[in-house]
Amino acid sequence: MDRKHVSDTWARGDPYEQYVGRWSRQVAPRFLSWLNIAPGRSWLDVGCGTGALCAAIAEHCAPSSVAGVDPSEGFIQTARENLASRVALHLGSATAIPLADASVDVVVSGLVLNFIPDQRAALLEMARVTGKGGTIGAYVWDYAGKMELMRFFWDVASELDPDAAQLDEGARFPLCRPEALSTLFASSGLEHVEVAPIDIATPFANFDDYWRPFLGGQGPAPAYAMSLDETARARLRERLRARLPSAANGSMCLTARAWAVRASVAS
Repeated sequence: MDRKHVSDTWARGDPYEQYVGRWSRQVAPRFLSWLNIAPGRSWLDVGCGTGALCAAIAEHCAPSSVAGVDPSEGFIQTARENLASRVALHLGSATAIPLADASVDVVVSGLVLNFIPDQRAALLEMARVTGKGGTIGAYVWDYAGKMELMRFFWDVASELDPDAAQLDEGARFPLCRPEALSTLFASSGLEHVEVAPIDIATPFANFDDYWRPFLGGQGPAPAYAMSLDETARARLRERLRARLPSAANGSMCLTARAWAVRASVAS
């Protein structure tokens, strides 16, 4: 196996959309409903990716403005195509947000925190650009539990290749658990921390509908799949085909759980 091709890199919008972006789009409005922010607020989406959360904010929250920040030029380009002029998009990182102090009312981040090396620094930077009493919220996939499309993949991959276990997001990212999320936000000086699950159905027409996005090479599991030679990849594919629950017509309906967290910036 060629480990140099196995990474957490997200650089191109289309493969990401097929793999996980389409499910992120379903979590986003549920997350925003749970946040329950009053209309007329200014929002920032940190790690906006292809724009799923930005679009949901614009459509459901009656914001005064929406901005998005992401380090990937490829994602920013896809977001521009998706969002037109509804959102101000900036190249930047979670630990160096190109906005002024206290310039927004709400900062959110969808499915990003696990991939930030210094998560506490990111939260401090988010708090810097948020006005006093403002809200910071985020959600992450429950990699260790009910994010089933990935959980099945890594369980089978680790059976076939014990080295794959070290790439499993459920093991690598302790922040995918609610206790760790709560601790991170509280230890970063934020107040009134709350955590809740958000579950969505992830239906697939058949096994190929499930498997095809793993061939895009974007993200840890697809990158791992594409690092295998054809024989090993076929073995993984067929073991997954046998393991995944399916209906008589070949369709499958799995569950994807995200853990959502919200907190307030000290007044």
